[in-house]
Amino acid sequence: MYIRAYRDDDFPSIAEIYDSSKLDELVFEEGPFELLPLERDEKRLKETMESTLYVYEDGEILGYGAVFGNEIRALFVHPSFRGKGVGKKLLDHLITQAETPATLHVAKSNRAAKSIYQKHGFRVTEEYVATYDGKQVLANVMVKET
Repeated sequence: MYIRAYRDDDFPSIAEIYDSSKLDELVFEEGPFELLPLERDEKRLKETMESTLYVYEDGEILGYGAVFGNEIRALFVHPSFRGKGVGKKLLDHLITQAETPATLHVAKSNRAAKSIYQKHGFRVTEEYVATYDGKQVLANVMVKET
């Protein structure tokens, strides 16, 4: 088990992880939401691919994360490997790679993710309206000062 830099041949795995995980972020939102696969989500695909990407690997890719400057833009763990420390280890790594202060954006209703981020020293600093596939979602900016 280790975290390494992304390689171009990792794309099918990260796209599959994204596609199997994205709607979990929105489970507590007024819905329903339909998945917009990463390959067809122009905004998120662009943001992902212009970032520095890392994958967590153990014979296969179990999760991945993306950092751009001080922003942690993505942290996804395949549903089959949640609760096994993959997300925590990826987040620890992403924090070390992000400029200070590290920031991230999360759906306001995603209490599970926010709890993990808070345990790592992030705090909510802002609330705003985001969109996913044209539907409004309340989101939070979270910041880790040190």
